[in-house]
This record gives sequence, C-alpha cells and structure tokens, in this order.
Amino acid sequence: MSDTMAAGALQRISEVEVDDNGLKNPALLENEVFRALCFQFEFESSKLSNTGLLKALQALVKLRIDPQSTLMTSLISESQERLDRGQLTAEHLCSLGESLLELEGPSCATLEQIVNHMQERDFRRWSPREIAVVYRILQVTVREGKQCQNLLNRLNSVTFHTVSQLSPNFTSVILNSLVVLRQTRAVLLVTALCKHSVKHVPYFTDHELVNVLEAFLYFGQKLQIFTEALERHIPGSILTMHPQTVSKVMHYCCKKMILSKPIFDAVAEGFISNADRLTPDQIAAYIIPFGTLNYLPPSASSLFRKLEAVLHTRLRHFQSHTLLNLLHSCVLIQRYPINFLPKIFSPYFLQKLQAQPPGLNRVVMSQLTQLFLTVTLECPFYEGPKLLSKYQVKACPMLHSSPDVHLFKRVKTGLLYLLKKRIYFASEVSTPYFYVVDIEIKLDEEGLVLPAAQVEEVHRRIALCVDGQNRFCAHSHNLLGEEAIKQRHLQLLGYEVVQIGYRTNDDFSC
Repeated sequence: MSDTMAAGALQRISEVEVDDNGLKNPALLENEVFRALCFQFEFESSKLSNTGLLKALQALVKLRIDPQSTLMTSLISESQERLDRGQLTAEHLCSLGESLLELEGPSCATLEQIVNHMQERDFRRWSPREIAVVYRILQVTVREGKQCQNLLNRLNSVTFHTVSQLSPNFTSVILNSLVVLRQTRAVLLVTALCKHSVKHVPYFTDHELVNVLEAFLYFGQKLQIFTEALERHIPGSILTMHPQTVSKVMHYCCKKMILSKPIFDAVAEGFISNADRLTPDQIAAYIIPFGTLNYLPPSASSLFRKLEAVLHTRLRHFQSHTLLNLLHSCVLIQRYPINFLPKIFSPYFLQKLQAQPPGLNRVVMSQLTQLFLTVTLECPFYEGPKLLSKYQVKACPMLHSSPDVHLFKRVKTGLLYLLKKRIYFASEVSTPYFYVVDIEIKLDEEGLVLPAAQVEEVHRRIALCVDGQNRFCAHSHNLLGEEAIKQRHLQLLGYEVVQIGYRTNDDFSC
C-alpha cells in the first residue's frame, strides 16, 4: 500500500472512530491492522511523500495518539526538516499548521515559521479550507494583526472573492479570526461574510453561531435578513441549543435593541423547561433582555413563576451585581420581586455590591434607587427594609435618556409658536423624584399656563416625553424598559405624561 493510500485509510478511521467525546474505542490503537498501517510512518518517515506524511499526521492527531510516542515524534521531526528546507507547498503548510495547532496549541514556535513561509506565497489559488486555516494560524500567532498587516491585507482581498464558496464552518472561523485580529478596516469583507452567514444560520453549530454573533456585535453589523433567519431557526431549535448559545442570541438582541417576538417567546418557553439546568449567569442572560426591551411574552406568568422558584432555591449562588441586574430588569416590566428586596436593601448585600467590581458606581446606585422608588410607588404593601438615603441618587443616568436633538428642537419650536413665550415651558427639568423631565409645563387651577419658574399656585404639571428612536426598540414603537418605567412613575408622581414620539417619515406624533 502506498503512503498516500495508508494515510487516506488513517484519515477515514479518524472520521469514523472519533466524535465530540474523543476516541470511541481506545482498543483500536492496539489493533493489528491499525498498527500495520502506522508501521511505515513510524520507521520510514524520510521516504514518505509530503502528502502522505502530513495527511497521516493530521489523522493521528485527531485520533489522540500520544505526542511523545515514537510514531508522532518521527512524523513531526520529518515535517520540521522539510519545512526548514522549504519543500512544503501552500497546501502542505496549511495541513502542518492545522496539525500543530491541535497538537501543541498557540505556543508552538513552528507556527511563526509557517507564517513566514506563507508570506512568500500567492493566495489567489488557495482553497477556502486553506484560507480558513491561515486565518486560524494568524489568529494565534499574531493576535492584533499589526505585525502582519500586509499579509492580512492580501489575505482579506483574496477571501472577499471566495466568500460565496465558504461553508458554515469556514465562515465562522474567518469571522472569529477577523475579530481577534481586529480587522476593523476590512469593511467589505466583513459585510460580505455577514450577508453570506444568513443562509448558513440553520447549519451553524452552537459554537459557530456564537462566533458569528460576536462578529456582528464587534463590527457593528445589523441585518434584518439575519434577524429573520434567526427567527426561523431558533423557535424550532431552542430545546437543543446550548444555553450559552441562547444567552449569546439574547445578548445580541439586547445590544442591537432588536425585539424579536418569535425569538423571545421561544426563549421564554426554553427557560420554563430548562431553568433548573442553567447557571446563574445564563438565567440572567435569558431574563434581562425582556426588561431591557420592555416585553412580556404570552407565557409571562409561567416564566416569572419559574424564575421566582429558581431564585428561592439558588439565590445564594448569584453574584451580587448579577442578582441586582436581574431584579431591576423585572421591575421595568412590572414584575415585582418583593420577596427578594429585603436582601437587596440589607447592609450586608450593599457591602458585597461595593466590594465587587464595578462597585457602587452611579449606574448601580441608580438601579437601587429605581428599585426603591418602584416599591414605594407601585407596591405600597411592601413593609420590608428601606434603601438608606446614602445609597440613593437624585438623578437617573439612563443609557438612552438623552432626547433626540432634531425632534427636541422641533417640539420646542412648536411650543414657542403655541405658547408665544419661552418662559412658559422648561426643558430638561430635574425633579425631586430621580427622573429628568424633557419638557415641563405648569398649569393653574383654571388650566392656564404658568411661567416655568413659578412655584406657587401650581395645580397641574405636564411632562412632555420627547421620545426619539433611541428610546424605542429597533424598527418599532415599543418603548425601551427604562423609558417605560420612567413614564409610569411620572404618572404615579402626579404628572400628566404626554408622549411625543418619532415617526418614520420624520414627523412626530402625540
């Protein structure tokens, strides 16, 4: 049997006998036929063809053969000698690099030597697999890409023209490498890969889908067709997807402010079924986006009953900041964690918050203040501990609170035309109750407008909420949770709330 035939047989054995858990039958390595196949690779490595040598090495690495065995040291030594003599083609360089990555990891010194040889080669005729391998090698040897940017520029250019040929795995590998190598200037390639990934959504493994989502986030990509592909795929796969993958999907939707009801409804059902098997961080990742994007799924009652049950049995396992974020997200959508607030407001818990990063910064103290304001306004029956005043803030630093400048200007212009004088309304008014009102108008008992500076004889206060697109979920008129709770609380505090929202035709509506 020729060395290439023997190597092909070893590769076929590795394909059949190895799964995600490793070698199915360790006794295989003692099999006489297997040992006979390995004989010429162990004792006659200098006579092997490049293809036979490197294919055999790949197969034996996959079969988890001991790297210190005579067989493996013989093959690696022979490969190194041929690399030193410059005898390996582009295909062989990729094959050797892939094997060494699996065998020795990023610390393998030979990988840099392989990269140096690659710099001399023409990538234009390389296969998609070879291109993906080069990216993987560069990812672990170069990291930020600065040292080999010229090589990367050439590789990025060639890859752009082969995007349509890339498999789900190669698409994911290359996107992940571009993130690690910080290739923010490869805009055309990144855009093409993200568009190409849409058709692969049903075929990505969990790990591959996570890589793709991370690339979308890192490069600021947001494609409606990608969201639609996720909406078709996730509802039918939610019960078999790894919880970390579901967490990443929800993180992606939350960061992009994408309220996808098919995805969120499916995740809610998945949580109800699998919550007992989730880690505390995964529980938070599943639930927090519901509050952030202000959405209650059809199964909301079962969802929050399950959450409460899980918290009762596993509360001590949650990190302090994770627990605060989780409970704060619940009150955004009027789900009140009354049974857990005594713990949140206790001095011991507040000390733990202060001791763990990011400590008691302004955002954390705002969450605490808003929780306290919520139980004060919406849960008058709460009789537990109160939040000490030293942990309360006077103004809320909401992430999306700044009004849309263009819309705000138009509203003020309209008010000036209506009220005749600027003294009759005030903008960005700090209230004694934590919130900032975009525009406040005061009326007396007869409904006449009072000067904004007047503090006596004020019978009614009107709060105009000038809500630009940044206060809504993407492509919708669904208010974000932080704005919804603000308007709810202003009403409970006695304000007449008038929402002035954007329209897609650049007009505005009340």
